[in-house]
Parts: sequence; structure tokens; C-alpha cells
Amino acid sequence: MKYNLCPTFSKSIWKKGTVLNSWKVVWVVLSDDGLEIFKRKADSASKGMIPLKGAVLTSPCQDFSKKTLVFKLSTTKNQDHFFQATHMEERESWVKDIKRAITCLQGGIKFARKSTRRSIRLPETINLSELYILMRDQEDGVKEQKLEKEKRVYNHCFTGGTVVDWLISKDKARNRPEALMLATGLLNEGFLQPAGDMSKEGVEGGAVSTVLDEPNALYYFADSGFFCEGYSSDEDVIVKEEFRGNIIKQGCLLKQGHRRKNWKVRKFILRNDPAYIHYYDPTKGDEYPLGSIHLRGSVITAVEFVPDAKRYDVDGNLFEIITSDETHYFLQAATSEERKEWIKAIHTVSKTGK
Repeated sequence: MKYNLCPTFSKSIWKKGTVLNSWKVVWVVLSDDGLEIFKRKADSASKGMIPLKGAVLTSPCQDFSKKTLVFKLSTTKNQDHFFQATHMEERESWVKDIKRAITCLQGGIKFARKSTRRSIRLPETINLSELYILMRDQEDGVKEQKLEKEKRVYNHCFTGGTVVDWLISKDKARNRPEALMLATGLLNEGFLQPAGDMSKEGVEGGAVSTVLDEPNALYYFADSGFFCEGYSSDEDVIVKEEFRGNIIKQGCLLKQGHRRKNWKVRKFILRNDPAYIHYYDPTKGDEYPLGSIHLRGSVITAVEFVPDAKRYDVDGNLFEIITSDETHYFLQAATSEERKEWIKAIHTVSKTGK
């Protein structure tokens, strides 16, 4: 994994086209003086840059009656650029950093996020990307929970203490202070995100260890199905955003695990607007999903084989979902006809759902 001396905030997000006026998922990198737009994360050449000097940020933006969580960036050349986040926390994160960058430009100060390597001195042998994959394992990783704090319900989240306990139990850290340093590295690199007032205050506090080992400090995985109920703002009230869509299709499929590469039967429920597919343990009902896949901008295709699949005697009727952040999910249907139906349904939702 590469570490920049001056880390920037980068993530996929919906953006409205300036010519065709269509909304597409793009990869955006926030630098000290602008937003660089890439078609996908792996691209080396950007499609263009939006300068921040003199720009005005509007959030919430209510220019679109049927879209929520939109913010607008207006440049000095009277060009308006519209972006749409998937949930309130994501929009707040973008707005906060863009405003900081604009303020720094106005004051002649160079904007840069804190450097994980420089601030907490992680050993070069530590691979945060690999560590994150282990934490995201559905069976052996950090368990996502539904927690209620201060009249808000946070879904798909966990406490800072839970992360610390997991790191120690898996021999990734020798003690709690060392585990907090690792967790802070994950937070600074964007793998973890703060949820709730206490964790956000910890990030803003400027301490070396910004992940708090407190029962009220909540966090979530950057690519999870996090959402918050009862969160009121001047724009709208977020209530189970990812579960609002109509159920398009549901049924059981075999799913390959990300870490152990074993295959298990999971029940999948596909929804549109917003475009999500949730998967569940079929023996435990549909109340709490094991995980979710945000399908907007995803690629779905039939495949003939899967890495390491032969050792588990899995072949035939396979297909793959590649999300906009390049996470790969391998699934198997019972028949070729069922595979065609799933691919068609998921492809339609990924193109039409928000």
C-alpha cells in the first residue's frame, strides 16, 4: 500500500455531468487546491480538476427535488458542480474537508490531511489494506452492530473498544495503546469512519490517537451499509436509507468468503432506489443482514471459474459483482437460468438505482 506525505481525501461519489446532465459514479481526489475527477480509482489520468480557490460550497443543496444528500460546488467561473453522497455521514465528511481546503486557500495555508506514517509512526511492515480485509471478514472479523446512542440508531457500526479488542485477540497488537495506534492508522487512511458526536470530536481533537477506546465512540467501515435512523437535519430525516427501495428479487445463492474463500448459502434481497443487495444467514431471518453491497456503478458479469474455487468443489453458474470501489464478490446460482435472472436484475438496479 502506498502512503502519501500529504494524504488527500479520495472516494467514489455520484457526480452530475456538466454536458449530458446524467449522474455517474466517479473517483474524486481532494488535493490542496482542487478536486481531481477520475473515471475510476485505478486510472492514472484524471478527467479534469475543479479549482477550489474562490469556490463556494452549498450544503445541503436543494436544486433537485427528487434527490437528497446533494452538495454543490460553484467556481469563480460560474460553473456549478453537483455531487450526491449515499448517506449523511459521507456528505458531512466531504463537506468538512472541502470547506477546510477552501479556507486554507483563502488564508494562504497549504491544506493537507494528517499523515498516518508521520503522526503515529507505524512500522513499514504493517499493511493497513490487508488488515482492513481481515477486519471485514464476515465470520472472523469485527462484528457490525445496531447501536442506539442519544436517540439515534446507528446501523452497521461498532465501538472503538471493539476494534481494539479484535486487534489484540488476533495478535495484531500487543496491548491497547498499540491497538489504538493501528486503529488510528485505519481511520486516518479512510478505512474507518467516525459515526456520532464523540468519535467525530476525537478526530477533530488533534490527539495522536484519534480512535477512542470508549463505549460511546462509534465507527463504521468505509464500504459498509452504514446508516443512521433518527438523524434530523435542515434537509431531511434519514430513516433506513438503504432499505427504502422496493424489493426486486430475493433468493438463496452460494457466496464466497473474502478471507477464508469458503462458500456458504446466503439469502440475498435485491432493492432499488437506492441500489443495494443485502445478504443474510437463511437460518436467522431477515432482520439483521450479514452485509450489504452498494450496487450503484457496479459491474456484473458471468464467470467460468473463481480463484481457489476448485478446492471447494464449486463450479458452474458463477457470476461476479465488482463494486465502484473495486471490491469483488463471487456468487453461484443453482441453475444457468437463475444466474441469468440474477445478473439481469442486478445489472438493471446498478444502472437505474441511486
